Amino acid sequence: MLTQGVQLRVGLKQTLTPGLVQMVTVLQMNALELREMIAQEVDQNPVLEIASEGVEEVTPEEIQALLESQREGEPADQTILNAMDGAGLETSAAAEAEAMAGGEAAGEPVAEAAGEAAGEAAPPAAAAEAAPAASDTFDEIDFGSFFDDYLDPGFKSPASEQIEKPSFETFLASEVTLADHLESQLSVQAMPEAVRDAAYYIIGNLDENGRLVASLEEMAEQSGHTIEELQEAVKAIQSLEPAGLAAVDLRECLLLQLESRGARAGVAWRIVDEQLKLLEHKQFKELAKALGRPMEHIRIAVDVIRHLNPWPGLRFSGSGARPVEPDVYISKDRDDYIIELNDDQIPQLRLNSSYKRMISRDEEPRKEVRNFIREKYASALMLMKNIEQRKHTILRVCQSIVRRQTEFLEQGIDELRPMMIKEIAEEIGVHPSTVSRAVAGKYAHTPQGVFELRYFFSEAVQGVNGGVTPLLKLKRMVKKMIEEEDLAHPLTDEQITERLRAEGIDVNRRTVAKYREDMRIPSTHQRRLRD
Repeated sequence: MLTQGVQLRVGLKQTLTPGLVQMVTVLQMNALELREMIAQEVDQNPVLEIASEGVEEVTPEEIQALLESQREGEPADQTILNAMDGAGLETSAAAEAEAMAGGEAAGEPVAEAAGEAAGEAAPPAAAAEAAPAASDTFDEIDFGSFFDDYLDPGFKSPASEQIEKPSFETFLASEVTLADHLESQLSVQAMPEAVRDAAYYIIGNLDENGRLVASLEEMAEQSGHTIEELQEAVKAIQSLEPAGLAAVDLRECLLLQLESRGARAGVAWRIVDEQLKLLEHKQFKELAKALGRPMEHIRIAVDVIRHLNPWPGLRFSGSGARPVEPDVYISKDRDDYIIELNDDQIPQLRLNSSYKRMISRDEEPRKEVRNFIREKYASALMLMKNIEQRKHTILRVCQSIVRRQTEFLEQGIDELRPMMIKEIAEEIGVHPSTVSRAVAGKYAHTPQGVFELRYFFSEAVQGVNGGVTPLLKLKRMVKKMIEEEDLAHPLTDEQITERLRAEGIDVNRRTVAKYREDMRIPSTHQRRLRD
């Protein structure tokens, strides 16, 4: 039997305002991404423009007061004011909107609270004095001076005038694909057009390592070329640089490279052609016996093979050059370090004064137009504040990093101290996720080079005497020990552990093995060079 009833439930729900969502998004962007976002916002928001000299502009304070004076006791206006309040703006309009919400909850008329239903629009200054300032988590930011100075196109900070920054072109590299590299060489070689077309088709059937992934029969059936034309095209590609391309397997790839070095029919050639399995297992005595050669010849041949490239096309098939533009410049001036954001290339925004009159009911009688302009002005104010808040947060995080990593900035990577995101968050009084977003995808130009900000955060390994060692430094120590070992008697993980403990670092064998595998270093058995 169906029954009807009423239930009352009490619960808590966390909701992010649009202003907070945008603040989090802007904070996580690097300089390149922020420029792209600003360009999109300028295209979509007619009241938002790039600042330029000689153009009349309206200050955010003027728009703030105008939005307040023209506020109507209507839901659409209330939504606009609530959105502005959610962005954290310190305005009398936000305080008055809260007062209106309180008046409606107590049963007071909206028209009486607003004073506009009867046409009594209070002056902006009077409204600002009457309403208390809303609390803001970013009270320490002087947005008045920010709008006066930062938005001035001629403004330059003293640090930017003293520090000579490296050019952005220093951090860029042009991308050349394997196909581009081969086609440029084919374009200057003389060959029949049919063979040239077949060669272009074969280039499209090379994988990222430069290996041929399709058989001649399959390519002949799909391309319409004859087997003879494809064979000539394969030989033409195999004669190009780098050597070893268009091979069907590792053996042919290495043989092509040996042939390009004039080592055909030599000891190295015979090892690759006949005894590749013995070479893989480093069974050098068996190699010498099978080929009838002395061990000295085998060692020389193995050294030649070791310098060959089993993946000749891989260097052209990476992800490509990724532009890295430092978001922060850290430089030393006498005994102090200067931290400066790279905001020279970030457009300075201003509010277009041409739309200011459309907020007033006297100038624009259509309500939908007034609401649209109000919404766009509120969105522009929100974006400008979030950009400034991003700058403020990144600077505070970098200041804390510099205080903790002074030895690294002065002496280099071996002096990198252990540091956790949680420690920085507690020091500057924010949530750890805020610090994580502030350093995500951002780079710093330091006296020791360009580093990702996340590079400065490293776990610590406890020492026997109570000291700590950064994880990155520990990995470098393990790698250095392996690089300096005797190849005939390589170090075991247990021996590396004992050496680290002798230096005061308390680790176990499994930890060392994990770090070695993270650095893709082979095991002791695979590193051993057998006689």
